[in-house]
Order: sequence, then structure tokens, then C-alpha cells
Amino acid sequence: MAEPRILTFGCRLNAYESEVIRGHLETAGAGDVIVVNSCAVTAEAERQVRQAIRKAHRETPEAKIVVTGCAAQIDPAAYAALPGVARVVGNAGKLRAESWHIESWHTGPHPEVEIDDIMALREAASHLRGAFAGRARAFVQIQQGCDHRCTFCVIPYGRGNNRSVPPAAIAEEVRGLAAAGVREVVLTGVDITGYGSDLPGRPSLGQLCRRLLNLVPELRRLRLSSLDPVEMDDALFALLASDRRLMPHLHLSVQAGSDLILKRMKRRHLKADVLAAVARAKAARPETVFGADLIAGFPTESEAAFEETLELVEAADLTYLHVFPYSERAGTPAVRMPQVPKPLRKERAGRLRALGQERLKAHLLGQVGRQAQVLVEKTGLGRTDNFSAVALPAEAAVGSVIDIRLAAARPPVLEGVPL
Repeated sequence: MAEPRILTFGCRLNAYESEVIRGHLETAGAGDVIVVNSCAVTAEAERQVRQAIRKAHRETPEAKIVVTGCAAQIDPAAYAALPGVARVVGNAGKLRAESWHIESWHTGPHPEVEIDDIMALREAASHLRGAFAGRARAFVQIQQGCDHRCTFCVIPYGRGNNRSVPPAAIAEEVRGLAAAGVREVVLTGVDITGYGSDLPGRPSLGQLCRRLLNLVPELRRLRLSSLDPVEMDDALFALLASDRRLMPHLHLSVQAGSDLILKRMKRRHLKADVLAAVARAKAARPETVFGADLIAGFPTESEAAFEETLELVEAADLTYLHVFPYSERAGTPAVRMPQVPKPLRKERAGRLRALGQERLKAHLLGQVGRQAQVLVEKTGLGRTDNFSAVALPAEAAVGSVIDIRLAAARPPVLEGVPL
């Protein structure tokens, strides 16, 4: 019997949830199953999902293909219609053990569709993955969904509204991961700065991080996924200053540098809020390095508005850029706005990425000659606390944290020499 395979697309939350699915498949003893954990953030993401499904069916026609994730949640009929698809499971169902009991699957001529009303859900993380044996880093889901409705974004319709995991459950999982040898935990979700708004006492993200670091002193590193710059709380900045186990690498959900475009996106922040968050983080920990999500070619974006985004990359000292050309998503308000031509979107995205490469090269060159602690993630490669990738000697033990000298820059990596 063949081993089950999982093809994961999209965000870190999907990567986390694929591990939950893997555990359920192992427990159920499932074989000849290919799970496609899909993404719907852009049209290109969905194209890649469809392409992967067709390829999987072509190469292993005997396998049962199960499609789950955001694309499946939003448009289950479209994925049920693809050749080889045996089941379509929504974002809630994919975390339930019973969804992966293969012996109970319906065997009729038409795919089985299991989709919950995602907007009716009030609980997150019905199943927490308690161990990532042998891994240097692990993702931990702290919340699901998003209460905001940005005009370009379809993800709330795939993930539902904000639902936070209680702090005690998160602490228990992190403690288990640390005991299993995991050195770095990444807190992830759809909108992690929205954490706690639905819980008693409304604990903030910063308060959660402080509690985790206090309760799990053996955890070496705590890292955060994408942050809304205007929703970062006082406790988070205070912790950045006081506890070096919180990594000085903040990835901000910026999207644009023009206030007019930000308003049309229905974002919560303006350009000044991004600059203020960066300044406050640098005051707390001067060596903090910043990444950002950016959209090129949003509807109505003029050349002058795009130039403001380029200027913000420099002004906010952004290093790691995650760039998307704007992608129309059916049912969102942005599709009704005047569109930027697709070739221009692509060209602007290319200019942003080129600037990002320049910024990363300058950052890496500035690190040469310094000493750093590096988490060895896999043979020959690790990352510093500020997320710089470092090429290492092959004998460096995976999962160890080692002291190194940054000897040279070979973008996109540094070369490290153990001390």
C-alpha cells in the first residue's frame, strides 16, 4: 500500500494544518491518498492547485485525491468536478480525525463534498498538533479567520471570522514541542494581531507571547508570522525590548505605500502607521529587521501611487519583500473598481521584487564580519535570529543552535563559519 501524500499550497497556517492532516492519516492507516491542501489568495495560486491535481491524477490514477483548504472551501463544486477528485473537504473538516477514516468514505460515482458553514464556526483549533519530532522549527496556530474585510481579499470566506485558541492550550502545545526538541516556534494564523478579541479578558498577542515565554523557559526562540502594523500592542513592543527569545524579525502586512490606495483597500493603517510601528520596534530592539507583504497594481493605482510604495520600502527599512501582483477575486469589492492592466501589474511587481533584492543584498553585506547565533534548519543551512539565511558546513547538527561568524555574503545567503 502506498504512503499518503500531502501537497501544501499557500500560507504557514496551511503548512501547520497539513501536519495535523498527516497525523490523522497516519492514525487511520490511510494509503493511496493524495491530499491537496489548497490556497485561494490569488488566481495564480488556484491555477497551481488545479495543475497539481491534474498532474497527480495523471501520474497516479489509482490514488484517491482529496482537495481541502481555502480554494476548496470557497468553491467546492469547481474542485469536485476535476478528474480524479474523490472528496472535497472544507477548512473545518480537514482538522477532524473522522474526515480521514478512509473506510467510511462514500464510493459512488460522484465526489463526496464535506463543507461546513465557515462563518458559523466559533471555535479554533479543535485539534492541536502536539509534536513535530525531528524538526528545528514548528508552526503553532493561535487563531483562525479574520474580522476585517479588505476589499481585495477573499480569505475570510475561506477561513471565517476571528476565532482564538485559549492561551492554556497554546502553552500546552508549545511545551510539548519544546520537549520534543523543537528550538523555534512560529505563531501563525490568518490575522494574529487580532488574537484574543473573542476570548474572556481579551488577551492581546503581546500578552500571549509573554505568557508563553514565561511558562516555557526551555523554548529557545519565538517568532511571529505576519502582523498588522496598527494592531501591534504595547505588551508586544515591551517584550521585544525585554526578552531576546522573541526574534527581532517582524513581517508586516503593509500592502501599499499610498494612503489613498490603503483607504481603497480598506486597510486599518496609513503610511504613517507603518513608519511609527517600525520606529517603535527599532527603539525597543535596534537590530530588528522587517519584512512586508505588498500588492502591485491594485485597482486605480497610478504611477505616482506606486512610487509611494517604492519610497515606503526605503523609508520603513523593509528587507524581506513578499510581493503579489494584484489578482481579481470574485465577490470582492475591488473587482468593481477600475483595473490596472495586467502587464503593468506584472511590471510593477517586478520593480518591487528588484528593489527587494537590492535591499536584501545590502542587509546581508551589512552582516558580514558579525557574530550570530544560527538555528540549523537542515543540512548546510540555518537562519539567524533576524531571519538571514546562512550556508553552513554540512556537519552542523540539524536542530542545534550554534555560534558562527558571518564570513561572506552570497545573496540570498550568508556564509557562516562556526566559532
